[in-house]
Amino acid sequence: MKFALQPWQLILIILAGWINRQQQEIIEYLCTENAILKEKIGKKRILLTDDQRRRLAVKGRVLGRKQLKQVGTLFTPDTILRWHRQLVANKWDYSNRKEKKFGRPRTRQVIVDLTVKFATENPTWGYDRISGGLSNVGYHTCDSTIGNILKAHGIEPAPTRRRTGSWQTFLKTHWDVMASIDFTTVEVWTKGGLTTFYLLFVIELKTRRVNFAGCTTKPNETWMKTIA
Repeated sequence: MKFALQPWQLILIILAGWINRQQQEIIEYLCTENAILKEKIGKKRILLTDDQRRRLAVKGRVLGRKQLKQVGTLFTPDTILRWHRQLVANKWDYSNRKEKKFGRPRTRQVIVDLTVKFATENPTWGYDRISGGLSNVGYHTCDSTIGNILKAHGIEPAPTRRRTGSWQTFLKTHWDVMASIDFTTVEVWTKGGLTTFYLLFVIELKTRRVNFAGCTTKPNETWMKTIA
């Protein structure tokens, strides 16, 4: 079966070949220009601004190490790719926040005082009842916090506050259906610049099977509800 090119197809092939040849000639010229410039500079160090390094890092990351070597750039591929890694690292540099205190915040004193008051005035109240009393006056806290407060003040738990089982027992009972969930991130160059994509993974504790739940640039409440 013979295949005959249409006139417009032949024109497109000729035009594509001409454009490719022209681009190759431009690349060859720029490579020669870089080589001459390197000969003129010699071993002198070239000082660049942060913006100049950023521009080279973005373009160099797209080309990759192999093509950078073929082009014969003024800077080594390792240097250009190191600049790109530094760009990613700078995005996640929160050294200016070191003065901020991390960790779980202390329980407000008003909550501590009310918890102690409820427990001493109502010896039969359990953790849930004390928590409900706090909620009625606008303070929301969990049973474990209430238990820690009472323990710190030497108040024995009422019979109804006693736990029905240990944490170890709970884990053994529900191990088949429990899972752990967490995010990891990857950096992607988009039209808007260096963009962080958040990848959500779920691991089944019993089988250790890992499931990829989804990815987004904005892991907000609406997205998390959709994933759930």
